[in-house]
Amino acid sequence: MTDQAVAGKHEKYRRLLALCKTLPPMPTAVAHACDDSSLQCAVDAAQMGLIAPILVGPRARIEAVAKEHGLDLAGLPIEDTAHSRASAERAVALVRAGKAEAVMKGSLHTDELMSEVVKRDTGLRTARRVSHCFIMDVPSHPETLIVTDAAVNIAPTLEEKVDIIQNAIDLAHVLHFQEVRVAILSAMETVNPKVPSTVEAAALCKMADRKQITGAILDGPLAFDNAISLASVAKKAIDSPVAGRANVLVVPDLEAGNMLAKSLSFLADADGAGIVLGTRVPIILTSRADSVMARLASCAVAVLLTAARRANSSKAVS
Repeated sequence: MTDQAVAGKHEKYRRLLALCKTLPPMPTAVAHACDDSSLQCAVDAAQMGLIAPILVGPRARIEAVAKEHGLDLAGLPIEDTAHSRASAERAVALVRAGKAEAVMKGSLHTDELMSEVVKRDTGLRTARRVSHCFIMDVPSHPETLIVTDAAVNIAPTLEEKVDIIQNAIDLAHVLHFQEVRVAILSAMETVNPKVPSTVEAAALCKMADRKQITGAILDGPLAFDNAISLASVAKKAIDSPVAGRANVLVVPDLEAGNMLAKSLSFLADADGAGIVLGTRVPIILTSRADSVMARLASCAVAVLLTAARRANSSKAVS
């Protein structure tokens, strides 16, 4: 990594954290906070004033982990549960009861948590398709990049991609993107009937023209280099307000998104804060592999989303 990139590492996340300084701590149900990673994240975020954690899980395990790793849980409420499935269920119930405004994934499988989140009668569904965004801080790249969807929707349909894109656009506005430029990624920049993702990209762009997707400039299909490299755009003579300048990257499917996010992480030293959207409240997805800063940034994103939701609710009431 270059000296300039080292100097810029986490610069974008620090800006996110700064936006949260004037906001109150967000009550957050930490689902199955039974390992050092999830407990440390909850404690760190609480100390920074980002969240007010409610630790959900077997009390004895939580207290044993805290003691082993020297974590101070003083003042943090614990909701005692028997196992991970019960922890996920209780965390969702705390939101529905109005006691939490976000859910954070602890030491349980994402599928366990999300199965409770998406239940029709007892979950946290909205009219929108549930989707995931990585908010990527790439040290060598000038702008924050949103990558979607790399964790929830395996092979989304055209209809589902409309919601996936709108979720990401709305997130970008909450994160104070001055202009939201969405690239619909494929393997090429031309429409090819033999490559379905290129046809869907063209349809999505026309839907944006017809205001079925709002709040951003869309272009696609675009190959990854055409989306983020102005030099590549110049060589191919692509005329587009998005090409080379995209800050939201929409992938064809989960496999492509997963590989893109991990390539940025392991080859470009990027960090990826993770958030689930399209639910009543933000779902913070953290991983043991995440840096401390990435985990805190995930919390910060959720705090900003919650503040925006509160503001919109106040406007609706008035």
